[in-house]
Amino acid sequence: MSYGSDFILTLFTNDPALARRADAAGIDRIGPDLERGAKALRQDPSERWISNHQEQDLSAIVDNLSQAKAFCRTSAPNDGLKDQVNRVISQGAKVVMLPYFFELGDVVRFVEYVDGRATVVLLVETAAAAARIHDIVRLDGVDEIHVGLNDLYLSFRLNDQLEAMASPVLKMISDATREAGLPFGFGGIGRYGDARLPVASDLVYAQHPRLGSTRALVSRVFFGSDPDALDLTAEVARFRKRMDYWASCSPKELQAAHDDFRHAVQKRTK
Repeated sequence: MSYGSDFILTLFTNDPALARRADAAGIDRIGPDLERGAKALRQDPSERWISNHQEQDLSAIVDNLSQAKAFCRTSAPNDGLKDQVNRVISQGAKVVMLPYFFELGDVVRFVEYVDGRATVVLLVETAAAAARIHDIVRLDGVDEIHVGLNDLYLSFRLNDQLEAMASPVLKMISDATREAGLPFGFGGIGRYGDARLPVASDLVYAQHPRLGSTRALVSRVFFGSDPDALDLTAEVARFRKRMDYWASCSPKELQAAHDDFRHAVQKRTK
């Protein structure tokens, strides 16, 4: 096994056919995104994606998986979250992600709702959650931390998610998470060599081993304009091979890639 082959990839989808392709391609976690709430109000209309996935979509996804774990991003903390957690776990969710939380109490309640029946992933995407990360990662029942960059940059009033990725905030969260012995991941990945991306995907890849990240989401942009024509198995393999390359690089080489990444980000914001 290697860094690239062990790297955990998660795909949001409610499409059984895509789930089946993704499962065959070696994507590790697959399932619907149920987050709604005020997302449409807080995110830029040109960048945001509001899922139309429904709870009942999960069962069809589960039926089309043979290797991947069934995944679900739940709603943000709300009065109905306990019932939602029970429903998605009863349908087969093995990994559940809590988005857009602020307080330690939000996490404590979520862990209680899950009650050991699934892996608990916390999506840190508010300044409040980032500021409390040292306490959050020490709560019993928290299994993993993932940083959501789309909302985090808004919460910190930065220019975009790439600036959030280049900021010291991400390293602070990573350090606190890994010091507590928990896996850490952030953001999403684009396809290797995709010239449409604002910053080369390869420079983004390099930030994962630099920060000790072992997981990421598969972004919608990964699939391009014609998802059905994409050789998903080949592209996932290319990603994993490139991650092995970056994992083999020295700290000096990874720092150079980070410097190149920061410079590319700064050019976009001038």
